[in-house]
Order: sequence, then structure tokens, then C-alpha cells
Amino acid sequence: MISDLVPDDLRTRVAPILPASPQRRHRYAGRHRTCDRVAPAGIIFVLRTGVTWRDVPRQEAGRSGVTAWRRLRDWTEAGVWPHLHVAVLTELRTARLLETDNCAIDGSHIRAPKGGAHTGPSPVDRGRPGSKHHVIVDRHGTPLAVSLTGGNRHDVTQLMPLVDAIPRIRGLRGRPRHRPQYLFADRGYDFDKYRRLLRRRGTAPKIARRGAPHGSGLGKTRWVVERTFAWRHQFRRLRTRYGIRADLHLSLLQLAFSILRLRRLRTPF
Repeated sequence: MISDLVPDDLRTRVAPILPASPQRRHRYAGRHRTCDRVAPAGIIFVLRTGVTWRDVPRQEAGRSGVTAWRRLRDWTEAGVWPHLHVAVLTELRTARLLETDNCAIDGSHIRAPKGGAHTGPSPVDRGRPGSKHHVIVDRHGTPLAVSLTGGNRHDVTQLMPLVDAIPRIRGLRGRPRHRPQYLFADRGYDFDKYRRLLRRRGTAPKIARRGAPHGSGLGKTRWVVERTFAWRHQFRRLRTRYGIRADLHLSLLQLAFSILRLRRLRTPF
């Protein structure tokens, strides 16, 4: 059943932050609105399988895939996914499963054959339209912030926006954490200008130098961000960007990373 794809812990955390359903103004105003408990099943089915919204099995999902798409659109405009992101990070810090002293950052290319906002000629795919997923993770690979850009954008352009996008994570006594102590990155981020910007924010940059031989030892820490991108491949909808709307694709990416964070709560390692 598709409904089994929605974990109970995800359902209980999403329900309190969903916007209130609009009230019907007329006595006979058409079909009743789909229950909010049903729509997430169709969204996660598309996220995991990569099928189009119209191909979602109606009998098993309870409603059509187009209805699930509309609900995804409404919840995206209401800001549901950033709230879920902060809530799960707070729980992780409360359980002492979040270590933000050592963070890693990287970007990953995906194809975008239909184009749309935040796409561009990808330098690694013969100039075909593409997008980039940028993510910063903690020591265990838990995503802390994510962004979406065109495939022709340099990774370093998202360095400071991602560092500044890390929310103030509560959950323990004391000042909320929102700045890593050390930030690990590959040679694509080797610019002295950004090293200075990181130091001004209290973060020590650990960035590999261009032209230096391999074996610097940074890979022992920054490999977790590569593993996070490998986990992203479990969600087939994110392997290739078929949607034109950038905000909805980013919402699916945020939802996928929230599912990964919940796994960390269930099975700490």
C-alpha cells in the first residue's frame, strides 16, 4: 500500500504545522477536500518512484496524483517544509545526535531536460540544461541546509548562503548553535576571499588547495557529504529534474532530507 510509505513519525510531525483547511462558503460547493492525511502518500510515492503525478495509482493512494501535486504546491507556499526541517533538527540536538562542530559542503549536478527556473547549461553534461543541489551536512552527514541553483553556477557561490542558512538549532541549554566550528570542502571552494568570510563568522575553513597532491586527509571528514548525495539517490524523483517549477523541486528535496533526518532519530549510529 502507498499509505505505508508515510512513516508514522513523519505524519505526526507534519500534521501540527500544516495550514488550516479552507472552509466551504456554500452549501453545495463541489467535492469535499481531500483529507490531509491522504495527500502525503501520493507525494512520497512520486518522490520515491519518480513517476509522473498523473501515474499515481488512485485506488491505492486514495486520491489522484494531481491532488497530491496541488497539496504539495499549497504546503510549499505555506512554508511547511522549512518548519519541518527546523523541528527535526531540534529533536536531533535534543537527543545529542547532531554534531555541528565539523561540517562539510558540496554540490551535485542533475539533469533538467524540461528547463525552468534555476537551470543552466551544465559543464559536465555537454551544455545540456541542468541544476545543482548544494548541501551542508554535520559530522554524520545530516543535512543542515540545502539550496538549488542552475547547473552552470559555481559551487563556491553557495558557500556563504548555505552557511548563513543554517538555522538556530535549539534543544539543549545554552545559546542555539548555527555556526560550524570547522568547515570542510574540496578544491572547488579554494578561494582566499571565502576563507576570510568564514573566519569572520567564527568558522575555520578546511579547504583543499588547487594543485596540491591528493592525500591531504580532508577526505576522512568530508566523505559524509558524498554519502548524503548517495542517500539522495534513493528518491528517484531527485535523480533527474522533470518539473519546471523550482520551488516544488526544492520542496521535494527538503522533504527527502527530512526523511533522512528521521532515520537518524530512529537508528542512531
